[in-house]
Order: sequence, then structure tokens, then C-alpha cells
Amino acid sequence: MTKEQFLEKMIDLLDTEEEITMDSVLKDIEEWDSLSYVSFLAMANVSAGKKLKPETVKTAQTIGDLFELVKE
Repeated sequence: MTKEQFLEKMIDLLDTEEEITMDSVLKDIEEWDSLSYVSFLAMANVSAGKKLKPETVKTAQTIGDLFELVKE
């Protein structure tokens, strides 16, 4: 998955009007909540074929950090 594809998926997942970039800080995104967190885990599993541990995702600070988790 490319960065552009990942950003598109995250914009859809977050359903936000805010500009989302790889440098966007998760805690500053109002829509990043428990529901979007679970949705991200599901998206990572389905789209990227990654079975991420919730603890690993909790360490992410930015959208770019989330991308690093699914691209590897």
C-alpha cells in the first residue's frame, strides 16, 4: 500500500474535513477515537494483511506512525 492509498483510507476511516497528512498528530484529530481505533485495526487486517496488536497501535503518535505499522 502506498502512502497516498493509506492516506485515502485514513481520510475515509476518520470521515473528517480536516486536512490529514502523514505528519498529522493523532491526539489532535478530533475524529481519532475508540471507534476509529478499532476501525483502523480492522482496516490494517483486511487491506494490509497485518494482524496488529492493540498495544502497538497505541504507541503511534502520527498518521505516519500508523503507516509504518501497516507497510512493513
